Amino acid sequence: MTSAPAVLPDDPDTLREMIVSLQTEVARLSASARAYEALVQSLKIRIARLQKQKFGASSEKIDREIEQLELLLEDVKIAIAAADPSPDIREHDVSDDAVSPPRQRGKPKVSDTTLRERIVLDPGEACPACGGPLRLVGEDVTEILDFIAAKLKVVETARLKKSCRHCETLVQPEAPSRPVPRGMAGTGLLAHILVSKFDDHIPLYRQNEIFARQGVDIPRSTLIDWCGQAVAVMRPLTDLIRQDVVKADLLHADDTPIQVLDPRLRQAGKPRGVKEGRIWSYLRDPRPWGGSDPPAVAYWFSPDRKGINPQTHLAQFRGILQADAYAGFRDLYKPDATGTVHVREAACWAHLRRAFHDVWKGSDSTIAREALEQIGELYDIERQITGHPAPYRLAVRQEQSRPRVTAFHAWCETQLARIPGKGELAKAIRYALNRWKAFTLFLEDGRVAIDNNPAERAIRPVCVGRKNYLFAGSDTGGDNIADAMTLIESAKLSRLNPHDYLADVLARINEHKINRLHELLPWNWKPVNTLHRQAA
Repeated sequence: MTSAPAVLPDDPDTLREMIVSLQTEVARLSASARAYEALVQSLKIRIARLQKQKFGASSEKIDREIEQLELLLEDVKIAIAAADPSPDIREHDVSDDAVSPPRQRGKPKVSDTTLRERIVLDPGEACPACGGPLRLVGEDVTEILDFIAAKLKVVETARLKKSCRHCETLVQPEAPSRPVPRGMAGTGLLAHILVSKFDDHIPLYRQNEIFARQGVDIPRSTLIDWCGQAVAVMRPLTDLIRQDVVKADLLHADDTPIQVLDPRLRQAGKPRGVKEGRIWSYLRDPRPWGGSDPPAVAYWFSPDRKGINPQTHLAQFRGILQADAYAGFRDLYKPDATGTVHVREAACWAHLRRAFHDVWKGSDSTIAREALEQIGELYDIERQITGHPAPYRLAVRQEQSRPRVTAFHAWCETQLARIPGKGELAKAIRYALNRWKAFTLFLEDGRVAIDNNPAERAIRPVCVGRKNYLFAGSDTGGDNIADAMTLIESAKLSRLNPHDYLADVLARINEHKINRLHELLPWNWKPVNTLHRQAA
């Protein structure tokens, strides 16, 4: 900052100029300081992400740290943008000796289906200087992306009554079917409510406030009824998705807790009256190995975490199940009375890596770090073969991964004999050795993933949702969450707009023949009602 002179001038205009200059300099330095602060936070996030990529996540602590840093970084960048309204800089080179990194704004990507409005500013037909005729020599076009708020509308359906002049027969068209019995909500509104709650995770009381701002007061109790009725109408389709998913011969499985209100617990003297239910997810995703089956995910709710739940869900499943070491899956892997094994277990290297990372993070163990480095080499190979056909993946794994896995097995046995048997490091090594057949199944089948991360990604929307609506109101509410998410997440896996899909299905399913219900599955769906698609 420019230092002030020892003797200030007496001229008021000169003093004002000095004050303005100093204020400008202070604002510039403040913006620069915030820019450096943002850079520091950005580097912290990058370091955390690189550590997670190299060593895996330690429970959820590192995830929470990244989320907090990203929120802080966002606030700092907003402050910088407010203090520095400079033009967009979309492409630039940053040198190592740059004093202040330029602010970068990405240009929005607008799809071809987005509505466009053209405004033409015409200077007229006559020259303002001499009055001569003007001719068109070109145009300069600028684009502004604007937002048109969603609008609610009341659709009146008038059924005219007419009588015959000859026989006095009264004629009137039949009333069109409604998506929910006696409900005032249209298909577009129902789809919006479902997607807002189960995909955008906006609780119904907040939706009530949003609708009120648009001039319509929809009681929360009515929104609850519409949600439940819409989910019930589509339940035959939900069941069909689940049946189709468990017919696959390779599935990823995971589960997560969800709080459920239970008045019986309050009556029994427990003040909260809340129990812990579970949401289970089973994912079919052949995309990493180029399979032909469409990706889909099925969710189930259960009031507890007993093993009978996944055993019931997967009673008809035959194939490879990739999951964690939850004891409730064990009965699925056992042979039947004839000695036939119907379900083979594939273990998750990410869980193993996480166990070693926790030890390394807590004790700086060189043995744990060495384990992480060996597992990291396997992941380097996997990144190169993702998306390739299964035979190619298998060949690369046989050539490159198998020797490393064999060496890792020998290394684990050697280290286990050298370290205390009751420590966390020994526990992690035994976790691998005791389930070695499951850990090495990916070396025998090119379709099998190295870890169960796809299932963890599939269960993540539930984790985000429970932070917003906190708990399910009952076991039935838990079932509704699982049903709605089965439809929405499967539609997203088929690259569909879930709002368009649900709106069209709600408009058709009541009149659709039950033996042709497969036509409405996300991967088979072809829209009939184009109105919702255009409105989106």
